[in-house]
Amino acid sequence: MTLKDTLLQIGQAARDASHAVARASTGAKNTALLATASAIRAQRDELLAANAADLAAAKADGLDAAMMDRLTLSEQGIEAMAQGLEQVAALPDPVGEITELRRRPSGIQVGKMRVPLGVVGIIYEARPNVTAEAAALCLKSGNAAILRGGKEAIRSNQAIAVCVKKGLAAAGLPETAIQVIETTDRAAVGYLITMPEFVDVIVPRGGKGLIERISQEARVPVIKHLDGNCHVYVDSAADPEKALAIVENSKTQRLGTCNTAESLLIARPMAASLLPKIAAMLTARGIEIRGCDETRALVREAKPANEEDYATEYLAAIISCKVVADVEEAIAHINKYSSAHTEAIVTENYTTALRFLREVDSASVMVNASTRFADGFEYGLGAEIGISTDKFHARGPVGLEGLTSQKWIVLGNGEVRG
Repeated sequence: MTLKDTLLQIGQAARDASHAVARASTGAKNTALLATASAIRAQRDELLAANAADLAAAKADGLDAAMMDRLTLSEQGIEAMAQGLEQVAALPDPVGEITELRRRPSGIQVGKMRVPLGVVGIIYEARPNVTAEAAALCLKSGNAAILRGGKEAIRSNQAIAVCVKKGLAAAGLPETAIQVIETTDRAAVGYLITMPEFVDVIVPRGGKGLIERISQEARVPVIKHLDGNCHVYVDSAADPEKALAIVENSKTQRLGTCNTAESLLIARPMAASLLPKIAAMLTARGIEIRGCDETRALVREAKPANEEDYATEYLAAIISCKVVADVEEAIAHINKYSSAHTEAIVTENYTTALRFLREVDSASVMVNASTRFADGFEYGLGAEIGISTDKFHARGPVGLEGLTSQKWIVLGNGEVRG
């Protein structure tokens, strides 16, 4: 069988399974999720062994530190996967929810019902926990899923897929409801994103190159984000202690995530007193600072920043910094260089905070909080399929509702149109 035939077979199986999942009861879906969580805990040693083999191969291939971090599964990470499945099981089932029901002068009632998308194709790199998260969210939202992870995590993903199949079997659902593509051949991606007869939406999670390729070549709608060039703006009315803590957490808590701050903006009235303290903290944490002339005048160790620096998602121990006049200049800078992912302002001025919330055109905008909170779990979604910087269908962390649509429903009692 050719690779194309294999993908067509997977697509047909997913389409067939999607009907069973769409009509599955909340109880059946939750049973599958809880059984998968139990299987993940029971298969902990097998998961760690598979991940160790992936890590060894990735190290031999020269995978960079950020990708190695994403690839790593620890005992704590395995338990977090299991808990994530349990959290999704505890969430309300969005499928079948009827909203906005209202009676029209004709006598009919018109409203909307939330329904699954159908078959969701997910293409991702490195993070094997995405396999469990994607399976959980797609299943709870009534969708079938075709998962294609990166070659660096092939063993880990297949080990998790075994657990998912056990969960589906425990609930009497078809094991083809969640399929993990076994081949590492990149051509599989090309087939998956050009099968609109079988796949309803594609969700890519990975590097900018992967997502750009999928966006250009897909014949299926794509929910995407290209990168996470996130900003923290320290306003002239900022609380210095809050600013120091928020910048530290936003940048240093974890370097290789899309919600990590990559740029620091600070209002000129605060720069002389606060920027050296922030810089000392960042330098002590091993962060290289690349700044404007005003930054370099205040921070001796700062290197000069250029246009590319301000537009870069580093995913590394580097941050760009610029001193700005006020919130207006900060907003203009963010809207020019940001990837529209997540931005934060530190301020005690209510009016300034509201202006920042209104005018910054990003998927998540925060006041006095770390950018690291831009996450499906932290937003109460249980987990996320990804973080979308698109403006249509879904924006920001995509959870259960983002994997559903709404159709119009009409309830009548024999009414006819005159």
